[in-house]
Amino acid sequence: MNIQYYGHSCFKITTKPAGRATEDVVIFIDPFDKAVGLRPPQGQAGIVFVSHDHFDHNNTAALKGDPVIINTPGEYSIKGINAIGIDTSHDAKDGAERGRNVVFVLESEDIKVCHLGDLGVSLTSEQLEKINGIDILLIPVGGHYTIDGKVAAEIVRKIEPSIVIPTHYKIKGSKVNIANEKKFCDEMGNCPKNKTSKLNIKKKDLEGKNEEVIIMNIE
Repeated sequence: MNIQYYGHSCFKITTKPAGRATEDVVIFIDPFDKAVGLRPPQGQAGIVFVSHDHFDHNNTAALKGDPVIINTPGEYSIKGINAIGIDTSHDAKDGAERGRNVVFVLESEDIKVCHLGDLGVSLTSEQLEKINGIDILLIPVGGHYTIDGKVAAEIVRKIEPSIVIPTHYKIKGSKVNIANEKKFCDEMGNCPKNKTSKLNIKKKDLEGKNEEVIIMNIE
């Protein structure tokens, strides 16, 4: 599995599907509009996951091909990829301020990846039950529109993933009013000094890892 970060909450995941299919499946999560201040994602897509319908997460038009777009809660099995979407709130007032948010858990190559979208409040015990056995957690940490670094670290410790990749924080070029990753890193206490441009990972690479933080560069 190859994971690439485009900034904000957007990732490209290239993976080998289950079954007899031989071609890689290209997945995009939360593609953003140029109004974010960063270069929007481009390229062919097979599946696009959209956590909520805001301009900084729903720019599916930037992608080529005829991808399957998944933007609602439910259970899915598409192109050899299994996924579930879990309804959550984009704010601390049960969606009254910013609406709903869909957390996605996708599984491929025996690796479970969870993208929390723009989660605005800590997860309930029922939601946590659905988010179990996660290998790689993609979690917002910038606050203001989402949970902040402190709450994010608390959620990490509840989910106990092998690897944690922070998202939705201030980086160079971004025009979005959010904080950088420092508070999250202070709370976690184990952020690396060096950033990773791409993450190539297999199930066996996860052995022995526990809440290891990876900070990713924009390609």
